[in-house]
Amino acid sequence: MNFLMCSAGRRCELIKDIRKSMTEGSRIIATDNSQYAPALYLADGYYLVPRIDADNYIDVLLDICVKERINVITTFIDPEILVLARNREKFKNIGVEVLAPSVRTAELCFDKYKMFEYLRENGINTVMTWGSYVDAERAILNNEVAFPIFIKPRMGSGSVGAKKIEDFETLKNSFLEDDSLIAQEYMDGQDLDADIYIDTISHLPVSVFSKKKISTTIGGANKTISFRDQKLFSFIKAFLPLFEFNGPIDADFFYKDGVYYLSEINPRFGGAYLHAYGAGVDFIKLIENNLQGKANKASIGDYDENVVMMMYDSVVIHKF
Repeated sequence: MNFLMCSAGRRCELIKDIRKSMTEGSRIIATDNSQYAPALYLADGYYLVPRIDADNYIDVLLDICVKERINVITTFIDPEILVLARNREKFKNIGVEVLAPSVRTAELCFDKYKMFEYLRENGINTVMTWGSYVDAERAILNNEVAFPIFIKPRMGSGSVGAKKIEDFETLKNSFLEDDSLIAQEYMDGQDLDADIYIDTISHLPVSVFSKKKISTTIGGANKTISFRDQKLFSFIKAFLPLFEFNGPIDADFFYKDGVYYLSEINPRFGGAYLHAYGAGVDFIKLIENNLQGKANKASIGDYDENVVMMMYDSVVIHKF
């Protein structure tokens, strides 16, 4: 099986783990728009491609798929998920499986305020969110929420621009500087996430790996510890039918006062999937089974608790 990993960036360890799981004779082809993306040089082959918003971007990817006999395509960055979802049929027509959700689901996942509204409409516990300074101010004055509150971009990834706000003046100035922000209730409970695999044949969740965040940096958790909780697994099974996912997803949660709250969903390999793989949860085998026309059996929570992941920095040396 040949994999096309788009926008490879810094996902070096992920490329390494994927290679370990692939069947003999399979290849990883990576793309990025920068020659300084280190993960490119850990793949079996790589291409420098245009930006994802370029008019010819999809045509370039399609040509690579044909040339390299690609079986499955995915991306490591959030903005590209919707690009792939919108062009699913073009890839399907040349025999390539797109590991991305439906267009509607991709739109919801990328727009955090729309996601909040959708979850509330469907009775799913989520973090209270306001889409403007006026709405956030009203909520505070009406004692619906109190400082501190949290702000972040309505559309974005990697926690860029997210910060805690302690007063009205800072809150107002933040929205004046960037009216695309959203405000959220500050959650002081346990921060955690789950790597989930949605079978591309049965469309059911067949694997869930949950972990508590010990520490985070810009871009996500860098130290996590595995745990199992049937209450969380049941919560996940309750909200997943509201969406149309296809393959790996990464879901963020908070646990506060005995209740789980869904924060957001990234419908791609999560940056901390490395933990799941290191603990024996192998999404690549699940992908390969699906590509061979085999639906995977559910194996949710099949891993050890208290396994810790500790990320560290490394380098790639390459001569141009």
